[in-house]
Amino acid sequence: MVLDTTYYNKEHKQLFDNFVGKPYTFFEAIKRRGIGSKRMIVDKVSPNLNPILNTVSDINYANIEMRKKGILIHITKGLKNFTWAIPFYHLVLYKTDGMSIHAQGRFIHFKKSKNFYENKNFLRSLLEEKVLFDEQFKIPVS
Repeated sequence: MVLDTTYYNKEHKQLFDNFVGKPYTFFEAIKRRGIGSKRMIVDKVSPNLNPILNTVSDINYANIEMRKKGILIHITKGLKNFTWAIPFYHLVLYKTDGMSIHAQGRFIHFKKSKNFYENKNFLRSLLEEKVLFDEQFKIPVS
């Protein structure tokens, strides 16, 4: 689900809370050593995400916010902001030349740059959260 979040909207907040969980409290965020990434350079996106990127040759940036049941990817296009909500059960991460996130028939690929390396600890904690979420639904093998 991708929404235009340039202006505050109570309905969008409620949708995000239902879809990916409520945001972490201040103390939970400190305990986790951060729940948001620094901005990363967007290298490529799927064709159905192209309209929310800059059309001129500007650099596109995005950052990731971790929620209790998923993540929010905040993408900036000029003066507009878009948010892509991804629950953990849709989330697939690939480490290629950089990192790409796939979900809901879309993908976003982040370029391997200085900013990417600064987010290494955040991405590690994101993977740990995804694994913990997936273990809840583990099917016993006989």
